[in-house]
Amino acid sequence: MCPVTNSVSNKPPVPALNDYVAPWPGELVEVGTRQVFVRHAPPTGANPQPAVFIHGLGGSSTNWTELMSLLDDAVDGIAPDLAGHGQSPPAPDGDYKLATHARIVAEVVRQRFGDQKVHIFGNSLGGATAVQLAAGYPELVRTLTLISPALPDYVPRMTNIHMPVIAVPGVGEKLTEKFAQRETDFRVHASLDLCYADTRRIPPQRLADAIEEAKIRDAQPYANDALLASLRGLIGTYLDKSATRPWKLAEKITAPTLLIYGRKDKLVNPKAAHRATKAFPNAAVMVIPDSGHVSQMEHPELVAAAWRQLVAAPQKSSRSSTR
Repeated sequence: MCPVTNSVSNKPPVPALNDYVAPWPGELVEVGTRQVFVRHAPPTGANPQPAVFIHGLGGSSTNWTELMSLLDDAVDGIAPDLAGHGQSPPAPDGDYKLATHARIVAEVVRQRFGDQKVHIFGNSLGGATAVQLAAGYPELVRTLTLISPALPDYVPRMTNIHMPVIAVPGVGEKLTEKFAQRETDFRVHASLDLCYADTRRIPPQRLADAIEEAKIRDAQPYANDALLASLRGLIGTYLDKSATRPWKLAEKITAPTLLIYGRKDKLVNPKAAHRATKAFPNAAVMVIPDSGHVSQMEHPELVAAAWRQLVAAPQKSSRSSTR
């Protein structure tokens, strides 16, 4: 991987804004005792293959809007809102463990696509959920694309040290309640600053959508509880020492796997790319120099192109590249 340098005297120009794509429509579906809101991007090409897109902590299915649009000629894509996120109600049993998120997504996939194998995409918490899904339900997996997956990393950084702190019972409730008292615009901009390398790439209408979505979420009395419970479910996998710990599960996944990291990611350390090349048996790894935590939103064209390359020539052994 080549080093990337930026000099103060040679700042990059303001990047051009991406074309705006409206969020895909969706509906609530029954999954056992739960309801899950699922968005659908109807395919435009012949012989599309099924795909499922799993968002990250505090995000929603709209995080995949641009990528689903870029791939709608090749896939029949669905994107569920995880329990208590987006437009999905909270988990009625209070279970927000990653394995449970994976089981629910697996049921959504089966309801929609039957016994067909699907392309799985996951970002952050969704990436960690996708690992659980691919390891636990290999019969459902055609390929696996993980974007900044939140897999265990025990070396905290200044930009993500707040995450385990928020997970502490009692502390998390107080901190999230205090943060919720700030203006919606402030909270949305703070979240985007944390997730993007350069927020100037966000189309104005996309920013307006994010603010409106946050206002709707503010009206949900369960929103903070669901966020904290999902975070604690994620942190629980960091403490898992059993055979089901995430990096051990990765060793079981034989499906062609693409891992994408952002060099400027403030939440998931891009150095995890080195470990990923050793853990996943059939992996290709790409590090995007000028990208943050949500490459599918910040650089959807690069992610789409990398996925097409994966499908065209599935990797037989680990390798890495820098774009």
